[in-house]
Amino acid sequence: MSVENTAFVVEQKVVYPSQGVGKIVEIQEKKFKDTNLLYYVIYLAVTDMTIMVPVDKAGELGIRAIVPAEEAQQALDMIGGDFEPITSDWKLRYQMNLDLLKKGTVADIATIVRSLYHRSKVKDLPIQERRLYDSAKKLFEDEISFSLGIPAKEVEAMIHARLEPADGRAAKNKDAETDAFNDDEDEDFSDGTEEVLPDDEEEAVSGDDKDSEEDDDDADDGDEV
Repeated sequence: MSVENTAFVVEQKVVYPSQGVGKIVEIQEKKFKDTNLLYYVIYLAVTDMTIMVPVDKAGELGIRAIVPAEEAQQALDMIGGDFEPITSDWKLRYQMNLDLLKKGTVADIATIVRSLYHRSKVKDLPIQERRLYDSAKKLFEDEISFSLGIPAKEVEAMIHARLEPADGRAAKNKDAETDAFNDDEDEDFSDGTEEVLPDDEEEAVSGDDKDSEEDDDDADDGDEV
């Protein structure tokens, strides 16, 4: 594959669901064994981190372009819509939302933000769910901000206004959820699912040593640089 035929181009904003909104700063060729592979070099401002992702694995990792303004507005409006109460089993709920985050469509992310926000109004979220909520909310804010061309702080206020509408719709949803929850949600979640992506999908490499410490076994995976 040549640089001209890649799905994304240099300077393009993209969504990496497990990491955040980033910008492709370079499309770089690296040699792996006897093959030259193309990598997207993506800068993530939210973590001030640069990662390298194989071009041919970008789709598998859910990397996609920022949605157009119309779709962003629809997702923003969706935040304020009615919704069905979610399961009272927090471990199952966590996994369901984690799967949505990995899929990474803007509607999926909006669903996570909406459901976990209203859950938090009923009872404090367990640590793992709170982290998932914070990640999804930040990802959603950043994508809507870039898509609509407005500051992230303004997007945050717009989201809050839709989550807590003046007509009391959120209160009705909260009452429905209250009946669905029980007290088994404070159990420790210790099955090792904290990481959003399997370890073999991205490798950490220090900025100064990335050329000298490349591991052939991980050369096909996304690297931090």
